[in-house]
Amino acid sequence: MNLKRTFGAILSVLGIIGLIYTGVGIVQQSVQTTTAIVVGVIGAIFFFTGISLIRNTADTAK
Repeated sequence: MNLKRTFGAILSVLGIIGLIYTGVGIVQQSVQTTTAIVVGVIGAIFFFTGISLIRNTADTAK
């Protein structure tokens, strides 16, 4: 497995965790607004960056 794809998968998982944490915190009203916004934005950035790395990395076997 390519290193870029592995890093992309890790970023995607971290992004999903951040987005889930934000969603649960908002629904339960257990986190402050600023914290929810920061974690949500960082989670979205990680998620979309990871997906982009996975999609744009060429899969070449040598």
